[in-house]
Amino acid sequence: MTPLALELQRTILAALPDPEAAARPELAAYARILRDYPQRGGKMLRGQLVVLTARAYGDDTAALEVAAALELFQNWVLIHDDIEDDSDERRGRPALHRLVPMPLALNAGDALHAVMWRLLAEAGARRKVLLEFAQLVETTASGQHLDLTWALEGRFDLSPEDYLEMVERKAAYYTAVAPLRLGALAAGALPDPIFAAAGLRLGVAFQIIDDVLNLEGDPRAYGKEVAGDLWEGKLTLILIDWLSRAPAEEVARAEALLALPRSRKDPEEVAWLHNRLLEAGSVSWAREYARELARPALEELDRAFSALPGREAANDAIELLAALVWRER
Repeated sequence: MTPLALELQRTILAALPDPEAAARPELAAYARILRDYPQRGGKMLRGQLVVLTARAYGDDTAALEVAAALELFQNWVLIHDDIEDDSDERRGRPALHRLVPMPLALNAGDALHAVMWRLLAEAGARRKVLLEFAQLVETTASGQHLDLTWALEGRFDLSPEDYLEMVERKAAYYTAVAPLRLGALAAGALPDPIFAAAGLRLGVAFQIIDDVLNLEGDPRAYGKEVAGDLWEGKLTLILIDWLSRAPAEEVARAEALLALPRSRKDPEEVAWLHNRLLEAGSVSWAREYARELARPALEELDRAFSALPGREAANDAIELLAALVWRER
């Protein structure tokens, strides 16, 4: 973790209950559950982007708490997302609902949501910052609804455009758009309009690369279950591309597998589909699609940042955004 990421982690943990100070054993356990995902670390790319953007604008005095709140958003959403997707792993360890009863994990996500708002209130966040947080929560929830609905309905007739709309809502906004906008707002500035358009494209590219790494990432470095998207039956851009070109018998075989709940999926069938996606070139195609989407967006953001006073922080922000797409884990 970078020094800034460590500072963000310390800020988050300081806002959470201390197990050692708990009045009874059950509340000590509650505190440990709340601290589980934040203590696992992660790159904290979104929080770092908030702070770097504020520094680029020349005023980061209020940015750290806003950035920590955004990372708390990431943590409580991941807890809920892991439950909703029936995921097995998160950041290299069992998902929280695999370690404690699911209702306790769900409750922990609710508690972290509340701490997010408390941290913003205690920091005296501006009204525009609070409204931006409301926007990112609502936008992410609408994207998650699309994703969950399509999975529950067993939809395999989705187009690339359907996938891109879902990802813009579920992941792209809070990954790139919101951090850029929050950094500017925390510095007391109006966000550049390019943050929304270019940020959405970068956020989509980030998610596509995440889908790629789910299928070909190093299990020791990826931090999540390799091929977890197939176990969870998620229809990614990779799958949409492959289904549009595969022989009819393979499409039928894949759809029958994806429609099954995790507990009924045959590991050999999952391995078959995993290999077919790699062999057919759909994974490598998706990686290049993401990077072609990201290149002009990065150029536009670089131009927007070039006019700001904090040039060193601006350069660091652009490098961080580029790392979202050119990462290998």
